[in-house]
Amino acid sequence: MWRDSRLQLLLAIGSLTVMAGAVLAPNLPELIHQLHFEPGIAGTLVSLHFLTVAISLPLLGILADSVGALPVLVPSLILYAVFGMAGAAMDSLVPLMITRFLLGVATGGLTAASLGLVGKLYRADARSQVLAYVASTISLANIVYPLLGGWVGSFHWQWAFYLYGVGLPLAALSLLLLRRVEAGHAASNAGSSASGVEMAEELPPDVAIAPLRSNLFLLLRHPQTLGLLLALGLTSGTVYTTIVYVPLYLRTTLAASTVIIGGVLASKAVGATLISAFGVRPIAKAWGNLGAIALGYGVMAAALITIPHLHQIELILPTAILFGMGFGIVVPSLYGLLADQAPVQLQSSILAAGTGSGFLGQFLFPILFAPVFVHVGITGVFYTAATVALGAGALIIASLSQHRPKPWPSKR
Repeated sequence: MWRDSRLQLLLAIGSLTVMAGAVLAPNLPELIHQLHFEPGIAGTLVSLHFLTVAISLPLLGILADSVGALPVLVPSLILYAVFGMAGAAMDSLVPLMITRFLLGVATGGLTAASLGLVGKLYRADARSQVLAYVASTISLANIVYPLLGGWVGSFHWQWAFYLYGVGLPLAALSLLLLRRVEAGHAASNAGSSASGVEMAEELPPDVAIAPLRSNLFLLLRHPQTLGLLLALGLTSGTVYTTIVYVPLYLRTTLAASTVIIGGVLASKAVGATLISAFGVRPIAKAWGNLGAIALGYGVMAAALITIPHLHQIELILPTAILFGMGFGIVVPSLYGLLADQAPVQLQSSILAAGTGSGFLGQFLFPILFAPVFVHVGITGVFYTAATVALGAGALIIASLSQHRPKPWPSKR
């Protein structure tokens, strides 16, 4: 799979979802100082795009399924570069927030289209591994982009905005490499044996199905689909909450430096990367989907409960890696199940809905956990997050156990 240039390109495009916030976050203090923003208000600049991504993803996923993923992907990449780089020219809060809002919409478009192309490119038996590669890439991006943004911003904070310009060459490469995926999906499927790529199958023409939007509506109403979407939102929200409160715990309890805090956050991403790339498929084969999901949520909850009782960085680092490994098991498994729910014509829409649910959780959970922190302290935050993780696991296991989906027909 790694030899396929199309997969490499789609992974690079998917990593831009992380870049949207990651290159700005290290430079936010300098931006606040230079432009005289209120810290509380300016902090929304980093998370505002999560809201617009969550809103735009399902809509642009439907559009990608209707007109094709490539016509959505290429303009989204161009607008991503334009709106992202425009932030460097803004000298007041409102225009800068508008550019961030529009950047979120463009991010939603490139995410929906790239996920849809992944769904069309690989069959179900290979898709779970590809989605694990996607999760690994996202985890690596969470390490690389903050470091890159901080390094470029160390010369001048405005320079970090120019990193968004990478969307332009990626748009050109998409036109060159991805035309064949949509232009002749059936033909590509027939000729895929030579390249070793496992192409996804389309529904046979004689299968009577409702119009596209009606199918999507029925699919989204299915109890298992609803359970998967909710679980993705709860999981992503829980993880983003740890990104907010783990540094606070390390600073207040251990007086940790910025370098140490960054190392702990990076170790979580490293754990997710390693397990996503090398462990998800063997675990799923050995334990089954239910077992893998139960294991992942259990590991996440155990790590969350343990962290507030640790007072040595040597113990916190492996615990953070363990938490990342649990997350790296859960998310690819959930996305794989979600992709299996839909025929190829609805891959963009259903995967976009899942990603949008995750972004909505990331936007809402830090806000919802603020009262928990105020009333019961930081230990209560970790315990509450562990409870949410266990609840999400129980929810999805119950949904999978009670509502077995009927597979969409396909040619054999």
